[in-house]
Amino acid sequence: VQLQASGGGLVPPGGSLRLSCAASGGTFSRLYMAWFRQGPWKQREFVAAISGSGRTTKYAHSVQGRFTISRDNAKNTVNLQMDSLKAEDTAVYYCAARLNTPDAYTTYYESGNYDDWGQGTMVTVSS
Repeated sequence: VQLQASGGGLVPPGGSLRLSCAASGGTFSRLYMAWFRQGPWKQREFVAAISGSGRTTKYAHSVQGRFTISRDNAKNTVNLQMDSLKAEDTAVYYCAARLNTPDAYTTYYESGNYDDWGQGTMVTVSS
């Protein structure tokens, strides 16, 4: 599966940004999708995940209530709506995909379990 992330940019604290990830080369509804991020001098960390049907979503504590993950299986896209952005949200954001197996619902936060990755899109939160 090929993934193409877009939507990054510079936004002031408290602002909003919407990331998108377009998938090709697979049956999108069979993929468990996630967003990870890697900030300056930090390890890659889990941000949010969504099941193939879209009925199950998971969030990191640091973004709960501020970020919303969604998907459109007709358009093969997954989105990340980011509101109330903070300086500590500054990072390169990556979308990732794995098969929507039962395992995915319990190990969604582990980057090593994802098979395909997008190229990343930079988000900078600064005044």
